[in-house]
Amino acid sequence: MRILHTSDWHLGRSFHREDMLSHQATYIDHLLEVVDAEEIDLVVVSGDIYDRALPPVDAVRLADDALVRLAHSRATVVLTSGNHDSAQRLGFSARLIDAAGIHLRTDASRVGIPLVLDDAHGPVAIHGIPYLDPHAVAEPWQLERRSHEAALTEAMRRVRADLAGRPGQRSLVMAHAFVAGAAPSDSERDITVGGVSRVPTSLFDGIDYVALGHLHGSHVLDDHLRYSGSPLAYSFSESTHHKGSWIVDLGAPGTPLSTTFVPAPVPRPLARLQGTLEHLLADPTLTRHEEAWVEVTLTDEVRPAAAMDQLRRRFPHTLMLGFSSTRSLTGAPSAGDSRTQRDHDVARAFINDLRGQGPTPAEERLLDQAIDACCDTDDSGRESGDMLISSGGSQ
Repeated sequence: MRILHTSDWHLGRSFHREDMLSHQATYIDHLLEVVDAEEIDLVVVSGDIYDRALPPVDAVRLADDALVRLAHSRATVVLTSGNHDSAQRLGFSARLIDAAGIHLRTDASRVGIPLVLDDAHGPVAIHGIPYLDPHAVAEPWQLERRSHEAALTEAMRRVRADLAGRPGQRSLVMAHAFVAGAAPSDSERDITVGGVSRVPTSLFDGIDYVALGHLHGSHVLDDHLRYSGSPLAYSFSESTHHKGSWIVDLGAPGTPLSTTFVPAPVPRPLARLQGTLEHLLADPTLTRHEEAWVEVTLTDEVRPAAAMDQLRRRFPHTLMLGFSSTRSLTGAPSAGDSRTQRDHDVARAFINDLRGQGPTPAEERLLDQAIDACCDTDDSGRESGDMLISSGGSQ
């Protein structure tokens, strides 16, 4: 049986306010091309189909289009819900949709009931385990502890109880969880419960293949235990990831797996750049990043004026700008100091501390106008200004 393992589509997600839907549609096109070209028998999608429980309409349309096209493909499809999905919404009409060869597994009460498919070597039991919220399953499953490990332990007990009645049959388990040995990125939603979110790899011992979802990087924890990762990058911490999916060839019982990583299309690469503004604007080796989504950390001792505007003239898709100066900042004047200074002087001192140099004459005039408009004070009096500064300038 030839299996395509993917997960974490996060349909409807944006990237620092950049719409990703067209890029996600490109991935769906790629997925269908792989199913056809590689003669895939089974597609497994291990959770987080959507980015949120109530997805936008355009994301629902894209998911509908993807499932209709997969239903008309050569492959059978199994999808499970992730921690970003609404299990109820994703699983709506699951029993009807089963008839089209699209199998939605979102109901925790049905864990342990497999989809069984046959190939030339006999049956394969596919157990799709949806994301299990420990608080939601603790009472119906009578868990002793409310933890991810306790919930998945019970889920795998149910899976093994089923497999015990299928001696010699091959098995595939889908799970959406944080399994020990893999590293998260910045874009996964924290699923920590009681300070513990990781589960041990030993929970999945004896399963022929475990298709994991939740982490956005591709990880091989064991030959039979893998994350596909998300097909697109959803944070700059994923700039070094290689996005894609796994093709898994499941042969006769007892034979080793054969796996191949299939890279996903990269609509726009990511780049993390650091240096002075002058260096970043002039360095010819950075030409390759001019069409990338860019995160910049400037190291100038004095913060350049209009830095983002200057950066975007060379790197038009700069999305994030930070500063990491080696100069020690003294900080704004203390409350005690401010009582003996005009508001205008406090503002000038703040600019000097921030930049390492005071405001320009034009900036001084603008600051004075803003302070005069807000504080209603003059050179000889501090009544209104004192009140504003002592209250944190909340007015």
